[in-house]
Amino acid sequence: MSHNYIQEYFEKINSGEIIAGKWIKLVYKKLNDELHHPINPWVFDIKKANAPIDFVETFCRNSKGRWMGKPVRLLLWQKALLQAVYGFADAKTGHRRAREVFVITGRKNGKSTFLAGLGVYGMLSEKGAQVLCSANKYQQARIIFDEARNMVLQSPELSQIIRKRKTDLYCDENFSSMIPLSKNSRLADGLNCSLALVDEVHENTDRYSYDVIKQSQSAREQPLIFTISTAGFARQGLFDILHKYGTDILEGRLTDKDIPYGSFLPFFYELDDPIEIDKSNCWMKANPSLGQIKSFDELKANADRAKVDATFLPTLKAKDFDIPENVENAWLTPQELTNTATFDPMDFKGSYFVGGVDLSETTDLTCATALMMRENDKTKYVLQHYFIPGENAEKKIRQDKVPYDVYQKQGLITCCEGNRVDYNDVTKWFTDVLMKKYGIYPIMIGADRWNTQYWFRDMKEKGLPVEGVGQGYKSMSPTMKALKVDFADHLINYNNNQLTKWNLSNCAIKPDPAGNIKFDKSKNRNLRIDGVASLCDAYFILMEHYGEYQSYIKGK
Repeated sequence: MSHNYIQEYFEKINSGEIIAGKWIKLVYKKLNDELHHPINPWVFDIKKANAPIDFVETFCRNSKGRWMGKPVRLLLWQKALLQAVYGFADAKTGHRRAREVFVITGRKNGKSTFLAGLGVYGMLSEKGAQVLCSANKYQQARIIFDEARNMVLQSPELSQIIRKRKTDLYCDENFSSMIPLSKNSRLADGLNCSLALVDEVHENTDRYSYDVIKQSQSAREQPLIFTISTAGFARQGLFDILHKYGTDILEGRLTDKDIPYGSFLPFFYELDDPIEIDKSNCWMKANPSLGQIKSFDELKANADRAKVDATFLPTLKAKDFDIPENVENAWLTPQELTNTATFDPMDFKGSYFVGGVDLSETTDLTCATALMMRENDKTKYVLQHYFIPGENAEKKIRQDKVPYDVYQKQGLITCCEGNRVDYNDVTKWFTDVLMKKYGIYPIMIGADRWNTQYWFRDMKEKGLPVEGVGQGYKSMSPTMKALKVDFADHLINYNNNQLTKWNLSNCAIKPDPAGNIKFDKSKNRNLRIDGVASLCDAYFILMEHYGEYQSYIKGK
């Protein structure tokens, strides 16, 4: 009797030999229960379950890296998944139950090879099959298609019956084809899809192309959409829709009254909690091929980098651990916010700055900004310094997943004594660092009018000019729009401050019906944007006092 990989996988999860997240535990518990207690009219057909596995391992060869030319050997998690998809069938008709599959897994877990082999099997397992390799971009769709073509070229058996035409792979014996397809293709033209291999849906901001493919399958007896993706950086798109659909099924919020039983199978390989990024024994939860296809050392190197480079952390979370990490309605694109230029503050000795401050109410991050310009130079030179309560520093490192201790050693952040930020330390940064150390003097320093009156009084007593800045649409919209233009033109030199870059990458905007914008702090409290608020205050002051400021720096 053929081997049952679902049961083996479930038993190894239960014993702890395989470390799995909650969603994988849930789906395989349901599948294993059904093996022992079938649900009418569905039966588990081991022959059907093993057909795609046997095909891939018999006829398909790898075409990349150290495995090039070697037969594909599927891993246990892949075999169990294929048995779950192809093994449960209607007892009378023999038709496969699964119609949609959504797999989430970290990058470099072998998905392209896996999908390519499945696509070739899909061509030959049904007469007149039409297999679509679909992705948001055509180049991405071609990855699976090209891998499938390479498998065909390396196989004496497959290459005799499947040939490459101009735009597809084609089998003359059963009139089946495989086509690469992007979101922008003319989707409605003649599609009659039997198997859709949909890659990286985290980039799909809407579900139009997915639904067109699904509708094209209406004439097929047992169609299948097989979707696989990492997490991504676009919220409320197709990824989030399918993820919620899958979790609603697994947690019982959707039942067979709402959806045909077992027709949608969710396999979500992801960490259960962001804190598990620091626990290497949990990494397999999001990387089922870890140590076999995906390199543990390479993943560890990425995790170590994220500890000292906060700007890399969102990529690590989304791509390696499948924790969606994005800012909806992001203010700046990665290209706009990236500027590796640096400057020496001592070059501005004897000159002037405008400032901005975002004061934390209790334990949050506080940021102070100095913005300088030179005569006949449109570039804005930005120096920022951050403050956190010393007593809460370790807690904030765990909470924010940001190496504040490393940034403290780099001189970018001050850990204040006590359990809250000491505003006197902020004042001293202006007086002792900017004015005494660098010899740069303030024209005006702006801050939120709310809850800053005592700090304003202290600053004025020390001879520092301060001005309240509104945080609503009236003040922030023109400021942020003008600032974004300068970022796009790379006219904001923030001295390659990585903590500032992280703040910029976190910033979301909140538009009003008239098209005005302001920064939005409500999206995720752990994604700090205090550096953005401080910079906006400084930029507002620059716009308000531009003529005066230019007169001060003239000839400097």
